[in-house]
Amino acid sequence: MEEKIMNQWMKELGPNSDVVVSSRVRLARNVSDLSFTHHASNEELKQVGSKVEQLLEEDDHFQLELIGIDSLSEFERKMLVEKHLISPEHTQTNKHKAVALSEDETISLMVNEEDHLRVQVLLPGLQIEEAWSVADRLDNHIEDQIDIAFAEEYGYLTACPTNVGTGLRVSIMVHLPALNMVNRVEKLMSAISQLGLAVRGLYGEGTETVGNLYQISNQVTLGHSEEEIRENLLEVTQQIIEQEKNARKLLLQEQEVSVKNKVYRAHGILTHAYSISIEEAMELISNVRLGIDLGIIKRIEPTILNQLMVMIRPATLQLTKGQKLSIEEREIYRAELIKELLD
Repeated sequence: MEEKIMNQWMKELGPNSDVVVSSRVRLARNVSDLSFTHHASNEELKQVGSKVEQLLEEDDHFQLELIGIDSLSEFERKMLVEKHLISPEHTQTNKHKAVALSEDETISLMVNEEDHLRVQVLLPGLQIEEAWSVADRLDNHIEDQIDIAFAEEYGYLTACPTNVGTGLRVSIMVHLPALNMVNRVEKLMSAISQLGLAVRGLYGEGTETVGNLYQISNQVTLGHSEEEIRENLLEVTQQIIEQEKNARKLLLQEQEVSVKNKVYRAHGILTHAYSISIEEAMELISNVRLGIDLGIIKRIEPTILNQLMVMIRPATLQLTKGQKLSIEEREIYRAELIKELLD
C-alpha cells in the first residue's frame, strides 16, 4: 500500500465544519447463501473476496483499489483505523480480509469484517445526505452484481441484530469544547441517548472521549426507513450545532478573558513543548481549534484539528517518522510534528 497520510475529510472543510468534523454513512451487507463471517469456512470467505474482486473489475465509476489486510504492516493496518477507514476488528490479519479504497479515501469497502461487506462513505463537515447518496449508488452497484441476503419481513440480514433492517448506520463526529466549558455537554448527551442515538468516543464503541470530540449515531435500523434514520440524526445535529454556537457566544460575552487565556496557553504549550502525550495534545488542540473558530487565532487553518487528530496517533506518527519509536520517542516526535504544523 502506498503510504498516504492526508485524505479528503482531513484536508477539507464542509458545511458547519466549526462544529461537525465529519459525516459518515455505513451499510452492512452479506452475500446470500453464505455463512456470516464468524461462522464461515475459509472457502466461503474466499468466495466473498472473489465476488468483490469481480465487482471491482467491472466498475468504471468508483475506481476502488482492493488491498489485502494481510499484505499490510501492523502500522499500516492501525493507520487505517486511525484515519477511520476500517474498524479495529478488521486489523486482525486474515488472508481473506480486505479493504477497497477510493483515491481520496472518502469511500471504503471492508471485506469479511463483521459482515461480508461494509460500505462506508466519510465526508468533511455536515454532509449526511451527500454521504448517503454516494453509499446508496455503490450499494446499488453491489446488488446489481452480487445476491445480497435479504428477507421481506426483516430487511437486510446482518451478523449483529442491531443492524438488521436497513443495515444503515449514520454518524457524525462533533467538536463541543464550549458546551464542555459551560458544563452542559453531559446533559445534552443524556438527552441524545434518550432519543435512541448512541454517543461514543473518537474511535467508536468502547473508546474514551478526548479533545471534546464525540461520535453520535443511530442505534437501531429495524423498523425505520433509511430516510427516517437520516432525518432523525440530521435534526438532532442541527440542535447540537445551535447549542454549541450559543455556548461559544456565551463564553465570549461572559468569560472572554478566561477563554482567550485558555486558547493562548494551549497554543503556547503546543508550539514550545519538547515532549507531549496524545491525551494532553488532543485537549490542547481542541482549545486551539476553538480559538480559530472564535476568531481569536487567525493565522492557522481550521482543518488543523482534523489533520492533527490523525497524524499524532501512534501508528500514523511512526509511519510518518519511518521507524518504530518507544513511548518516550513518540512523545518527543509528536511535539516536533505539532510545532511544525502550527508554525
